[in-house]
Amino acid sequence: MKFEYPLGSTPLEHDELADLIPNHITTQEQLNAWEEKNILKALPWAFKQKEIVSTEFICKLHKRMFNQTWKWAGQFRVSDKNIGVHWPQIAVKTKELCDDVQYQLNHESYSKDEIAIRFHHRLVWIHPFANGNGRLSRLMADLLITLQGQERFSWKMHQDLYKASAVRKEYIQALQLADRGDYTQLLLFARS
Repeated sequence: MKFEYPLGSTPLEHDELADLIPNHITTQEQLNAWEEKNILKALPWAFKQKEIVSTEFICKLHKRMFNQTWKWAGQFRVSDKNIGVHWPQIAVKTKELCDDVQYQLNHESYSKDEIAIRFHHRLVWIHPFANGNGRLSRLMADLLITLQGQERFSWKMHQDLYKASAVRKEYIQALQLADRGDYTQLLLFARS
């Protein structure tokens, strides 16, 4: 297998790659296309759900998004990566995130968009799974915002943000600004 990781991606380890379900995939392009088909199958189920701000739902959604791609779909990673919290902290940090988001929703701490974008950012920062964290986090933000009666985010017109591109670079830069507490660019990117 020959996988090339674009800027900001998390390389998979050998044992994670060994859990690839389809045996015909040998390139990053083939993997991306397969994962995209798997994700598309998960969308109708995901947008029917009403209770999404929980660790359990996040794991179920990841499993639905990648269950035909990875044997470990829906299971928290068990190794450290180039980004993300130390792997034994994933469950605790994810629970804290969900509790914080529920509080923000209940108390209208921020605008609806900002709550969803902050949720997205922190979930990416936690990086709970070996792969698919950005796509999962963007979908979680979309689910959260639609449950608040708002339009889905456009994410720069639904670009394939998992591929190397100028748009991906802009997205990574917006995430890095959010790491420093400035959500302005990430909010603009999500709605552009």
